[in-house]
Amino acid sequence: MGKRGEAARRVLPQEFFLPQLCEPQALLMLVLLAELLVLVLVLAEPMVAGFDWVRLALASLFVQWIVLLSAALLCQLRPWLARLHPGTAGILCCLLVVALALAGTALTDHYHLSGPGPAEGAYRYLRHGLIALIMSALLLRYFYLQNQWRLQQQAELKARLEALQARIKPHFLFNSLNSIASLVVLAPAKAEQAVLDLSSLFRASLQAPGSVVGWADELALAKRYLSIEHYRLGERLQLEWRIDEVPDDVPIPQLTLQPLLENALIHGIAPRKEGGQVSIEASYHRGVFVLSVSNPYDEASAGPVASGTRQALANIEARLGALFGPRASLTVERRDGRHSTCLRYPCARLTQESGPL
Repeated sequence: MGKRGEAARRVLPQEFFLPQLCEPQALLMLVLLAELLVLVLVLAEPMVAGFDWVRLALASLFVQWIVLLSAALLCQLRPWLARLHPGTAGILCCLLVVALALAGTALTDHYHLSGPGPAEGAYRYLRHGLIALIMSALLLRYFYLQNQWRLQQQAELKARLEALQARIKPHFLFNSLNSIASLVVLAPAKAEQAVLDLSSLFRASLQAPGSVVGWADELALAKRYLSIEHYRLGERLQLEWRIDEVPDDVPIPQLTLQPLLENALIHGIAPRKEGGQVSIEASYHRGVFVLSVSNPYDEASAGPVASGTRQALANIEARLGALFGPRASLTVERRDGRHSTCLRYPCARLTQESGPL
């Protein structure tokens, strides 16, 4: 039981509160904070005639070396520290920084590099040790609170995405069943095959890992849905695919293309006796994915947009914003007898995300 409890307390390195201090952004923040600390310490000393630039330079050199060495060592020890209890890891981090500060102090004393200053002897060691302890503890506390806030945001985002996903799957299932029901009397053999297709389709949607899937998986899911609709609409449904330039591993929220196709069929193909053509265009260029679905649109016979359509589009837009940030967008346009829905968002390919970051 003790071993299980200990394993439960361990976290993955990416969830550890101590950030990757070797990254340029983290190093820049540490250097700026260290220089601000040096400036405060120098200004807090008794002022003499004129500003002591030599004192500032020596203090900056001393503190920056301690900060950079601490960052390098903590970066190397991070995978090991992540296996410890957060409190234990924090104490060890503070002790490491204090030890480096005391070692640096001893080194400057040995080579007489400390320069003039008010702190001499043992008091100087005590002063540097306390400053290192207080500053490292404050900074680690900040890292810990920031990490807790980030984990909470991720948990809220995951719950929100799961709620949106749970909302769209029953909607998709019910509409597919309605399509199959219309075939039971007219074409029982087609209805039976459609049920088998729906079974495969829904099994695939339930087995997909997470809220984001590769473009190839989403495309296969949408084509299975279209195969069901083909039984009902027959030759009235024509499809135009322009998706050849999209890599299979471009990420897309699961069940995004299918609702767009469903809206196109319900509002653009089913009401027309002659049917029409649904165009699907997709591209991936310079890290931006664009997907557009368009269908025929008759201005004269157009009615108010159904609430189901609005909910489906609002659902897709909410998931895009939650997963890909404010640059994600979903636009609807009616022009030249066509109704087009276009979504756009920046993303990295899934194979790139799984590699080293």
